[in-house]
Amino acid sequence: MRIKRSRLAAPGRTKRFALGSTVALVVASMNAPAVLGFAGDQYHHYVINQPGYKAEFGHWQTLVLPTAFRVNAIHATLLRTGKILIIAGSGNDQSSFDAGTFKSLLFDPVRNSYKLVPTPKDMFCGGHTSLPDGRVLVAGGTLRYEQLDGAVKKAAGTMRVRNENPDGPRTFPKGTTFTAPDGRAYVSTAEVTVPAATKTVTPASRPGGPGKVTVTAGEQHVFVEAAAEGKSYVNDQPAQYAIKGLTGVDADNLYGMADRMSLDKQDFQGIRSAYEFNPDTETYEQVPDMAYARWYPTLTGLGNGDVVTVSGLDDTGQILSGNDNEVYHPATKTWSKAPDRYFPTYPSLFLTAAGKLFYSGSNAGYGPADRGRTPGLWDLRDNSFQAVQGLRDGDRLETSSSVLLPPAQAQKVMVLGGGGVGESPLSTARTAVADLSVAQPKFTAGPDLPAGGTRYLNSVILPDDTVFTTGGSSDYRGKHRSDLLKAQTYHPDSNSFTVAAAPTVGRDYHSEALLLPDGRVVVLGSNPLFADKADTEPASFEQRIEIYSPAYLYHGTRPELTAAPGAVQLGNAVTVATPDSAAIATAKLIRPSSVTHATDVEQRSVALPITARTDGGLTFTVPGNPNLVPPGWYMLFLTDHNGTPSKASWVQVKP
Repeated sequence: MRIKRSRLAAPGRTKRFALGSTVALVVASMNAPAVLGFAGDQYHHYVINQPGYKAEFGHWQTLVLPTAFRVNAIHATLLRTGKILIIAGSGNDQSSFDAGTFKSLLFDPVRNSYKLVPTPKDMFCGGHTSLPDGRVLVAGGTLRYEQLDGAVKKAAGTMRVRNENPDGPRTFPKGTTFTAPDGRAYVSTAEVTVPAATKTVTPASRPGGPGKVTVTAGEQHVFVEAAAEGKSYVNDQPAQYAIKGLTGVDADNLYGMADRMSLDKQDFQGIRSAYEFNPDTETYEQVPDMAYARWYPTLTGLGNGDVVTVSGLDDTGQILSGNDNEVYHPATKTWSKAPDRYFPTYPSLFLTAAGKLFYSGSNAGYGPADRGRTPGLWDLRDNSFQAVQGLRDGDRLETSSSVLLPPAQAQKVMVLGGGGVGESPLSTARTAVADLSVAQPKFTAGPDLPAGGTRYLNSVILPDDTVFTTGGSSDYRGKHRSDLLKAQTYHPDSNSFTVAAAPTVGRDYHSEALLLPDGRVVVLGSNPLFADKADTEPASFEQRIEIYSPAYLYHGTRPELTAAPGAVQLGNAVTVATPDSAAIATAKLIRPSSVTHATDVEQRSVALPITARTDGGLTFTVPGNPNLVPPGWYMLFLTDHNGTPSKASWVQVKP
């Protein structure tokens, strides 16, 4: 029996490699094995390791690190050293959080070496992005774990601490007691600094008359919980609370206000802390805190090197309202206010060539279903927002994947899969592409995902101008054993998918994938709820690492890139050395991934038009638009006419 094979790539793009009938036999129904049992497994193992199979579908390798170096991979960023910074923090493990055990791992996929890095705060579910000098900004993380309905034993709520004294701020340590008029006491779970009151003087209405002085209290919030367990501490009425230990004028000027204290579910709470990870010293270096605590924020680099930071849950577990967006300035290591705009958590925001941010609608899970879900272009200069319509299944954008399709000059963003809001079991196979190069962009339909409805899909730009997509599950967090052991490659030029070799490890919530400088793809993490189809057995975090070698690595000799400048400037011509100049079809800069929760807004592939060839080299021009090529470190790839890439050289793009 012969089974029809899927096309490897778009016509004219990649050389076809024939498979014998014995290999093709198992390649059916999206790469599912055709035979079962021990003998079938042995045969399948034999087939997927044949040269012809690898040349058409690629090949997977699974790595199991020594126990001491296994971490729950929540976040992953490729550094300019070629190593991957894997951040677990507490790793979605309450016991690790309670013990103050926070982890980061440096993994070198070429040398297969690893190193644990001291991690000063719980960066679990923070945000991150690469900076122009190659450092990684990590902002936010976890202050407190969620408490589900029925598990909350102490009434709790948000205390707004007020300061009516204009002479200066006041700081109250964690454990400060706030007492209600009826004597019930509540204790703060974190330190809080309350700004001084502001005093304004209104000039007198008549000459010589008295002016009017207005004092506006400074205010900051903190989460508090009852001093003891029980329903007796529940209070549904607004009240003013005295701060224990204050007397006299201080007691008058400093106090707390709270709307209610309840035993309701308590969400995760964020932190204000921010750090830069230095790839040279391989250490975290503290920078000033954000003005607002964040858990599940998005950080997106801008064309001037700054970083816009939006959304997240604050330090009381409330989603930020949108008037609290911030910009980080790496040149001065300072923060400033950004324009107001509300987004659900982990929104996918892509820098466009026009300098606007495109919100694809993809996000990762907190916020009401009827707010902040519409895709559109956000202009930071005037805070305008242009909605982009035409997206099918717009109510299933949580846990979807979004990617700026290659080349970046085309200004097309693709949305793939996704699910319903919250713990919805709904998912979609929808893909769609928004062309942002036109005045009135809209989504047009792409091909459905071959595996059907898919959440948590990871999408990785490859140096042959395709997008590799892998993993995901059809249900929320892999419930009912719904992980999808499927992978496929999207071809932007033909708007179609082709089959890739199937992974053997399920990947859903808290999974990541990223491109390496040698052209392979690393896939990490997964945090399913249950291990069985009946959803009765809790699942463990997936700590195995997979490396996918795309089919192009089995197409014969790779082109070589033997020399390249370490830094280039926008708009300038660049000459590189290669003995294969006649065979090179394309050159490109690919920005390294910084990914978490299937959200990667940093990766982009910028085409470099070749302007001259010699026997030993190539010359091309770097685009001059910093919004198209944001400053920072990139992987420079050369790709031949068969779609086979060179190993990349690291190049820093400077303004």
